[in-house]
Amino acid sequence: MTTNEVSVALGDKTAAGKVADAILNFVGFVPKTDERKSRDPDRDTRRIANSAAAKAAMTAGSLALPPGVLGWLTILPEMIAVWRIQAQMVADIAGIYGQNASLSREQMIYCLFRHTAAQALRDLVVRVGERFLVRQVSLRTFQTVARKVGIRVTQQSIGKGLARWVPIVGAVGVGAYAYYDTAKVGQTAIELFQREIEIEASAQRPV
Repeated sequence: MTTNEVSVALGDKTAAGKVADAILNFVGFVPKTDERKSRDPDRDTRRIANSAAAKAAMTAGSLALPPGVLGWLTILPEMIAVWRIQAQMVADIAGIYGQNASLSREQMIYCLFRHTAAQALRDLVVRVGERFLVRQVSLRTFQTVARKVGIRVTQQSIGKGLARWVPIVGAVGVGAYAYYDTAKVGQTAIELFQREIEIEASAQRPV
Protein backbone atom coordinates (compact mmCIF):
# COMPACT_ATOMS: atom_id res chain seq x y z
CA MET A 1 0.00 0.00 0.00
CA THR A 2 1.37 3.41 -0.97
CA THR A 3 1.59 6.44 1.31
CA ASN A 4 -1.40 7.99 -0.44
CA GLU A 5 -3.45 4.83 0.02
CA VAL A 6 -2.59 4.72 3.72
CA SER A 7 -3.54 8.37 4.25
CA VAL A 8 -6.87 7.90 2.49
CA ALA A 9 -7.59 4.68 4.38
CA LEU A 10 -7.01 6.52 7.65
CA GLY A 11 -9.74 8.96 6.67
CA ASP A 12 -7.82 12.21 6.29
CA LYS A 13 -9.12 14.85 3.92
CA THR A 14 -6.55 14.70 1.18
CA ALA A 15 -7.74 15.39 -2.35
CA ALA A 16 -7.92 11.63 -3.02
CA GLY A 17 -9.90 11.15 0.19
CA LYS A 18 -12.45 13.76 -0.84
CA VAL A 19 -12.83 12.14 -4.26
CA ALA A 20 -13.26 8.72 -2.64
CA ASP A 21 -15.95 10.12 -0.33
CA ALA A 22 -17.71 11.64 -3.34
CA ILE A 23 -17.59 8.30 -5.17
CA LEU A 24 -19.02 6.45 -2.16
CA ASN A 25 -21.83 8.97 -1.76
CA PHE A 26 -22.55 8.95 -5.48
CA VAL A 27 -22.59 5.28 -6.46
CA GLY A 28 -24.65 4.34 -3.41
CA PHE A 29 -27.64 5.70 -5.31
CA VAL A 30 -28.50 3.94 -8.57
CA PRO A 31 -30.74 6.15 -10.74
CA LYS A 32 -33.96 4.85 -12.20
CA THR A 33 -34.64 4.73 -15.92
CA ASP A 34 -37.67 5.02 -18.16
CA GLU A 35 -35.96 2.96 -20.87
CA ARG A 36 -37.43 -0.46 -21.64
CA LYS A 37 -35.91 -3.49 -23.29
CA SER A 38 -35.31 -2.58 -26.91
CA ARG A 39 -35.76 -4.54 -30.11
CA ASP A 40 -32.83 -2.60 -31.57
CA PRO A 41 -30.39 -2.11 -28.67
CA ASP A 42 -27.47 -1.14 -30.92
CA ARG A 43 -29.36 1.86 -32.27
CA ASP A 44 -30.81 2.91 -28.93
CA THR A 45 -27.59 2.58 -26.93
CA ARG A 46 -25.75 4.68 -29.53
CA ARG A 47 -28.43 7.34 -29.21
CA ILE A 48 -28.17 7.42 -25.44
CA ALA A 49 -24.37 7.30 -25.34
CA ASN A 50 -23.95 10.07 -27.91
CA SER A 51 -26.46 12.30 -26.15
CA ALA A 52 -24.83 11.74 -22.74
CA ALA A 53 -21.34 12.40 -24.12
CA ALA A 54 -22.44 15.70 -25.66
CA LYS A 55 -24.19 16.74 -22.44
CA ALA A 56 -21.15 15.81 -20.35
CA ALA A 57 -18.85 17.82 -22.64
CA MET A 58 -21.02 20.91 -22.37
CA THR A 59 -21.37 20.57 -18.59
CA ALA A 60 -17.66 20.03 -17.96
CA GLY A 61 -16.60 22.75 -20.38
CA SER A 62 -18.93 25.28 -18.75
CA LEU A 63 -17.67 24.50 -15.24
CA ALA A 64 -14.06 24.76 -16.43
CA LEU A 65 -14.45 28.31 -17.78
CA PRO A 66 -13.29 30.13 -14.59
CA PRO A 67 -9.48 30.47 -14.87
CA GLY A 68 -6.78 30.03 -12.24
CA VAL A 69 -7.67 29.37 -8.61
CA LEU A 70 -11.42 29.55 -9.28
CA GLY A 71 -10.96 26.84 -11.88
CA TRP A 72 -9.33 24.51 -9.37
CA LEU A 73 -12.36 24.89 -7.10
CA THR A 74 -14.66 23.58 -9.84
CA ILE A 75 -12.82 20.27 -10.39
CA LEU A 76 -14.77 18.13 -7.91
CA PRO A 77 -18.17 19.70 -8.74
CA GLU A 78 -17.41 19.13 -12.42
CA MET A 79 -16.53 15.47 -11.84
CA ILE A 80 -19.70 14.89 -9.81
CA ALA A 81 -21.83 16.59 -12.47
CA VAL A 82 -20.32 14.41 -15.20
CA TRP A 83 -20.67 11.26 -13.06
CA ARG A 84 -24.36 12.06 -12.63
CA ILE A 85 -24.82 12.22 -16.40
CA GLN A 86 -22.82 9.03 -16.86
CA ALA A 87 -24.71 7.16 -14.13
CA GLN A 88 -28.04 7.96 -15.77
CA MET A 89 -26.59 6.79 -19.08
CA VAL A 90 -25.51 3.51 -17.48
CA ALA A 91 -28.99 3.00 -16.01
CA ASP A 92 -30.60 3.78 -19.38
CA ILE A 93 -28.32 1.33 -21.21
CA ALA A 94 -29.11 -1.34 -18.61
CA GLY A 95 -32.81 -0.67 -19.23
CA ILE A 96 -32.42 -1.08 -22.98
CA TYR A 97 -30.91 -4.53 -22.41
CA GLY A 98 -33.52 -5.42 -19.78
CA GLN A 99 -30.90 -5.50 -17.01
CA ASN A 100 -31.92 -2.48 -14.94
CA ALA A 101 -33.73 -4.48 -12.24
CA SER A 102 -30.45 -6.01 -11.06
CA LEU A 103 -28.29 -2.89 -11.50
CA SER A 104 -26.10 -2.62 -8.38
CA ARG A 105 -23.49 -0.29 -6.92
CA GLU A 106 -20.79 -2.78 -7.99
CA GLN A 107 -21.93 -2.64 -11.61
CA MET A 108 -22.23 1.13 -11.47
CA ILE A 109 -18.72 1.81 -10.16
CA TYR A 110 -17.36 -0.74 -12.66
CA CYS A 111 -19.00 1.02 -15.60
CA LEU A 112 -18.00 4.52 -14.45
CA PHE A 113 -14.34 3.79 -13.67
CA ARG A 114 -13.19 0.62 -15.43
CA HIS A 115 -11.33 2.59 -18.11
CA THR A 116 -9.69 4.73 -15.41
CA ALA A 117 -8.87 2.25 -12.63
CA ALA A 118 -9.28 -1.28 -13.98
CA GLN A 119 -6.93 -2.84 -11.41
CA ALA A 120 -8.92 -1.46 -8.48
CA LEU A 121 -12.12 -3.02 -9.86
CA ARG A 122 -10.81 -6.42 -10.89
CA ASP A 123 -12.42 -8.18 -7.89
CA LEU A 124 -15.89 -6.70 -8.45
CA VAL A 125 -16.72 -7.65 -12.03
CA VAL A 126 -15.03 -10.46 -13.92
CA ARG A 127 -15.68 -11.62 -17.45
CA VAL A 128 -15.94 -15.40 -17.76
CA GLY A 129 -16.33 -16.42 -21.38
CA GLU A 130 -19.46 -14.75 -22.74
CA ARG A 131 -20.89 -13.79 -19.36
CA PHE A 132 -19.94 -11.50 -16.49
CA LEU A 133 -19.67 -12.44 -12.83
CA VAL A 134 -20.57 -9.57 -10.47
CA ARG A 135 -19.49 -9.97 -6.87
CA GLN A 136 -21.58 -8.18 -4.26
CA VAL A 137 -19.03 -7.22 -1.63
CA SER A 138 -19.18 -5.94 1.92
CA LEU A 139 -19.35 -2.22 2.62
CA ARG A 140 -15.78 -2.27 3.95
CA THR A 141 -14.48 -3.88 0.75
CA PHE A 142 -16.46 -1.45 -1.37
CA GLN A 143 -14.98 1.48 0.58
CA THR A 144 -11.48 0.14 -0.08
CA VAL A 145 -12.22 -0.11 -3.80
CA ALA A 146 -13.62 3.44 -3.85
CA ARG A 147 -10.49 4.77 -2.16
CA LYS A 148 -8.24 3.13 -4.72
CA VAL A 149 -10.37 4.54 -7.51
CA GLY A 150 -10.29 7.95 -5.80
CA ILE A 151 -6.50 7.97 -5.82
CA ARG A 152 -6.37 7.15 -9.52
CA VAL A 153 -9.04 9.72 -10.42
CA THR A 154 -7.21 12.39 -8.38
CA GLN A 155 -3.96 11.69 -10.22
CA GLN A 156 -5.71 12.18 -13.55
CA SER A 157 -7.50 15.33 -12.38
CA ILE A 158 -4.18 17.15 -11.80
CA GLY A 159 -3.78 17.61 -15.55
CA LYS A 160 -7.35 18.83 -15.84
CA GLY A 161 -6.65 21.35 -13.10
CA LEU A 162 -3.62 22.69 -14.92
CA ALA A 163 -5.74 23.18 -18.04
CA ARG A 164 -7.92 25.60 -16.10
CA TRP A 165 -5.11 28.17 -16.04
CA VAL A 166 -5.67 28.68 -19.77
CA PRO A 167 -9.02 30.49 -20.30
CA ILE A 168 -11.37 29.15 -23.01
CA VAL A 169 -8.76 26.79 -24.48
CA GLY A 170 -8.59 24.88 -21.19
CA ALA A 171 -12.38 24.66 -21.02
CA VAL A 172 -12.52 23.23 -24.55
CA GLY A 173 -9.97 20.59 -23.59
CA VAL A 174 -11.86 19.66 -20.42
CA GLY A 175 -15.08 19.38 -22.41
CA ALA A 176 -13.42 17.19 -25.02
CA TYR A 177 -12.07 14.89 -22.32
CA ALA A 178 -15.52 14.63 -20.71
CA TYR A 179 -16.94 13.59 -24.10
CA TYR A 180 -14.26 10.92 -24.50
CA ASP A 181 -14.62 9.76 -20.89
CA THR A 182 -18.40 9.42 -21.19
CA ALA A 183 -18.06 7.51 -24.45
CA LYS A 184 -15.74 5.03 -22.70
CA VAL A 185 -18.24 4.60 -19.87
CA GLY A 186 -20.97 3.95 -22.42
CA GLN A 187 -18.81 1.37 -24.18
CA THR A 188 -18.17 -0.45 -20.89
CA ALA A 189 -21.87 -0.43 -20.02
CA ILE A 190 -22.82 -1.84 -23.42
CA GLU A 191 -20.21 -4.59 -23.16
CA LEU A 192 -21.51 -5.51 -19.69
CA PHE A 193 -25.27 -5.40 -20.15
CA GLN A 194 -25.47 -7.01 -23.58
CA ARG A 195 -24.20 -10.23 -22.01
CA GLU A 196 -25.49 -12.56 -19.33
CA ILE A 197 -24.74 -11.29 -15.82
CA GLU A 198 -24.42 -13.64 -12.88
CA ILE A 199 -24.62 -12.13 -9.39
CA GLU A 200 -22.45 -13.69 -6.70
CA ALA A 201 -23.83 -12.58 -3.33
CA SER A 202 -21.50 -12.27 -0.37
CA ALA A 203 -22.64 -13.99 2.83
CA GLN A 204 -20.81 -11.31 4.80
CA ARG A 205 -22.36 -8.32 3.03
CA PRO A 206 -24.16 -6.17 5.62
CA VAL A 207 -27.74 -5.07 5.12
